[in-house]
Amino acid sequence: MAWALLIVMTLARHPPEAIPPVEPLTVCAAISLTESLEAAAAAYRLSGGGPVRFNFAGSNTLARQLVNGAPADLFISADNAQMDVAAAAGAIDRSTRVDLVENRLVVLVRPDHATIRSVRDLLDPAIRRVAIGDPAAVPAGVYARQYLEAAGLWTAMQPRLVPTSNVRAAVTALENGSVDAAIVYASDAAIAANTVRTIPLEGVGIPRVVYPAAVVERSRNRHEAVRFLAFLRSPAAAAIFERYHFTPIAR
Repeated sequence: MAWALLIVMTLARHPPEAIPPVEPLTVCAAISLTESLEAAAAAYRLSGGGPVRFNFAGSNTLARQLVNGAPADLFISADNAQMDVAAAAGAIDRSTRVDLVENRLVVLVRPDHATIRSVRDLLDPAIRRVAIGDPAAVPAGVYARQYLEAAGLWTAMQPRLVPTSNVRAAVTALENGSVDAAIVYASDAAIAANTVRTIPLEGVGIPRVVYPAAVVERSRNRHEAVRFLAFLRSPAAAAIFERYHFTPIAR
């Protein structure tokens, strides 16, 4: 009893230091990765990893934020161009840059346009508005422009195009009836409303859609960023990405 009383009195005078909470890893990631990365982060926690919080947006927006000094630990872009922007500004650690997954472009159309069977059919007078990511900045829009130019359709399509701030905004515009069609990623098509129909791209010039990832140069949680990036390249994460219609890039 005396020993117990002594311990209690000692703890009262010198309470143990509180264990600081684990700081979440901050990941800036292309918005098209939302569902797959949230699922991967949940699996990461179950495997013993720390908490992860996301900043999802268009890759061009994220690259600009990082160049301007926004705090983050990991950047995953929907194209190499925006990763290059961050790299040129010294915002990422170039030695950690890897190609993570691939995606592909598709066309989504509203169900009342049953005669639309190919990309060229988007020139039908019934198709008045086609949503794409801003072709001057948003990767999905840049890819779409590259394809339409290669197919010889860009000039004819321009009057119908509705640029959006990111690829998910293009999907939303189609779902709410603001446009008749949208050019988006296959991963976005997989989570779109069941009322839309998917048309694959055809012909030459179909772009290879690659998502690079890199640790942010100013990361305050570098060890965890490296660890999470390694997890995203693991077989467990590959299975998650495939479930959301991405193709993991072999290490």
